[in-house]
Amino acid sequence: MGHLDHAAFGWLTPALSYVMACIGAALGLRCTVRALAATGRSRRNWLITAASAIGTGIWTMHFVAMLGFSVTGTEIRYNVPLTILSLVVAMLVVGVGVFAVGYSKDRGRALFLGGLTTGLGVASMHYLGMAALRLHGKVEYDPALVGLSVVIAVVAATAALWAALNIKSPVAVAVASVVMGGAVSSMHYTGMMAVSVQVAPDSVALPGASAMQFIFPLAVGLGSYLFLTSAFVALSPTATEREASASAQRPLEGALP
Repeated sequence: MGHLDHAAFGWLTPALSYVMACIGAALGLRCTVRALAATGRSRRNWLITAASAIGTGIWTMHFVAMLGFSVTGTEIRYNVPLTILSLVVAMLVVGVGVFAVGYSKDRGRALFLGGLTTGLGVASMHYLGMAALRLHGKVEYDPALVGLSVVIAVVAATAALWAALNIKSPVAVAVASVVMGGAVSSMHYTGMMAVSVQVAPDSVALPGASAMQFIFPLAVGLGSYLFLTSAFVALSPTATEREASASAQRPLEGALP
């Protein structure tokens, strides 16, 4: 059995992956809060941004953490189409949960269904990403730990959507994001603890791309997207701020001859 190292670069990849999870959660929650205060096309656009932010943050967290994953006795490669599919799944399934919360009139039912759907989507993204692994050997999973990781994903997703519905202040969103980032990271490493590898050394070249050839550039690109979108959201006025600005301008317009 090969020795698995989940932090080949020390604390760098776990810490950076946690930060990415927190940024994605914070951005997604802020966008959802904006969406709930908006109507029409504006609400839809904010929800799309929220889904892409949370999905991108979760995916980037997973694969930044995977940069530090190594197995003694074999190289690791990634199937590119499956890896990209895991990103699409993350954003689409999170989108279903976010839109359920954004448009449903029954908030309790939406929270349950949205949390369940989003959590299962997060878990699907994780294990689809793991299915993209190519190495010399056989990957096996501990069913109990896999089940626990799925439960953590569902609870984390439900908590995030509850926060989006009930938490409005930036400080509270920041706290919720830190907790959410921790939950997502816990789900990832619980899932990784379920993994064992029976190494079968072979001289045949592995198919796919290495982490540095594919995962790292894509993670950097998605991370940049999160930072730029965060800046846009931070600089965009809220509905309350726009109303306050409009109210302040009315007396001035009335005073003009």
